[in-house]
Amino acid sequence: MVLHSRRPGGSRSGAVLLGLLFLGACGSGSGPIQIGVAANFTDPLSLPIRYGAQLAVEEINAAGGINGRPLELVEREDYADADSAIVVATDFYNSPVVAVIGHGFSGPTLAAAPVYNGGSDPLLEISPAASAPAVTDAGPYTFRVCPSDLAHGSALAHWARERLGLARGAVFYTNSEYGRGIRAAFESEFASLDGSVIGAYPYLGDTPDVSPYVDLLSRNKRAQFMVIAGYDPDARTILTEARKKSLTIPAMGGDGLEQIALAGPVANGTYVTSSYFPQTDTPANTRFVAAYRQRFPAAGDPNGSGAAAYDAVYMLRETMRRVGTDRQAVRDAFAGIGTTTPAYEGAMGTIAFDENGDVPSLKIYVGEVRDGVMKLAEGQ
Repeated sequence: MVLHSRRPGGSRSGAVLLGLLFLGACGSGSGPIQIGVAANFTDPLSLPIRYGAQLAVEEINAAGGINGRPLELVEREDYADADSAIVVATDFYNSPVVAVIGHGFSGPTLAAAPVYNGGSDPLLEISPAASAPAVTDAGPYTFRVCPSDLAHGSALAHWARERLGLARGAVFYTNSEYGRGIRAAFESEFASLDGSVIGAYPYLGDTPDVSPYVDLLSRNKRAQFMVIAGYDPDARTILTEARKKSLTIPAMGGDGLEQIALAGPVANGTYVTSSYFPQTDTPANTRFVAAYRQRFPAAGDPNGSGAAAYDAVYMLRETMRRVGTDRQAVRDAFAGIGTTTPAYEGAMGTIAFDENGDVPSLKIYVGEVRDGVMKLAEGQ
């Protein structure tokens, strides 16, 4: 989701080097087909990537694999750290892996992209959740199965102006590529709709000191709503501070707030954009959610990262059924989904790649926290 990791931390490349195991060669003609999956599996937003990929692999193998060959998932932890992601990418690159589903956040995805896109035998990188605009230009072997931050910022602007009828807003944004991207996209689109941003307030960390900003908004009473371009922990802090100061204007944010409902009553009424909701009533998503709940009963409902990883494995299956496992052939066929071959109808919706490996075909939904639960907002 973000250009830098969602939660800053030191380099763990040494830990990864110690922890990585050598990827042994598998039979090129009849042995397992290896697919890599890399993310920060200790993060609750990225753990579903592992689950979604595992579920798809298990289903495909139970149905006979790919042209008689089973899939083998090779999992690697990247700690949401750029240095670690480079180490993992190098390990995958020099292995029999045919494609990689990862990384979970934009920072690691972008750090690893030069490895996957380089050398004499580039490797397909498919991120389920890297939403930073820079991913568009990361290289011809880097794809994503999620909309960019530009789409989320634009959707927030239209929701505030057209659905809620509000003309003046304030923006709190985490001072990272993710926060700045959401802010810039929102402000640009909101201005085009004759809306105005009366203040934009940067912050850092999960528990930012935003009390001066909240005091200002409480005193002048000009802002009709606020955008929080950040993540669940910092949004919780901002919402709590706002309620303390009796600032009760509507709040909204991008997909970084996908778990804000867990903050309790303080989050009620918050609007959140997302490219995925488990309640979406399509045949593909209904099947996926039912299978996910059965396979991982303690995990809760899947998020967009899990659904995207699941879809990515199935798209790879369809691709390799047709062209085999040569890395370049797989990349070229994968890139043609939605152009040279039909769009893929998956749990995420209609997936069709453009020339940059982006998916403008995916819809942005707006959710609303009601009684501690994130639900699709009315009117969609």
